[in-house]
Amino acid sequence: MADQAHFTDVAMEHMPGLYSAALRMTRNAADAEDLVQETYLKAYRSYASFEEGTNLRAWLYRILTNTFINSYRASKRRPEVTDVEDVEDLYLYRRLPSTGGGEPGRSAEDEALDRFTDDDVKTALEELPEAFRMAVLLADVQGFSYKEIAEITDVPIGTVMSRIHRGRRALQKALYGVATARGLVGSASGRTMD
Repeated sequence: MADQAHFTDVAMEHMPGLYSAALRMTRNAADAEDLVQETYLKAYRSYASFEEGTNLRAWLYRILTNTFINSYRASKRRPEVTDVEDVEDLYLYRRLPSTGGGEPGRSAEDEALDRFTDDDVKTALEELPEAFRMAVLLADVQGFSYKEIAEITDVPIGTVMSRIHRGRRALQKALYGVATARGLVGSASGRTMD
């Protein structure tokens, strides 16, 4: 059983990461601050039930995620419905023209992402449906494993894997649109957007 007096020492180091995640979830600094504050209040109150030796960071993110879902998403009447089933794997990468040999040791994703600004990627990420955005943020930005994300979001691991996969495909499609608008992808490629 964890001691609440010890809470501040171990939990506060996670605040910057939690705030960053909260800002991506709420898309508003004031709401993000409120969400983090509410998360820490709930965590402090229930810290006595936290099992020492387990993943404190994942526990805090689960509280943050559940608080966001319960407090902020509940205000929406219906969840956003998006059909991304027809988006093929590596949608963006396969459509960007080659730059003539990348650097050894660099992934194809890194090569493709070098063509976009941080704002391009951030905007595309923020436009994802909430379930996909949360899964992609927790996996690709916060670095949680599938198992940890399943625990944080309280959904089966297969659902987590599906959401991450579909979210990444939707990101690729959105960034393809940016690439097309900037002339990075020519219409002479003979491929059309699905």
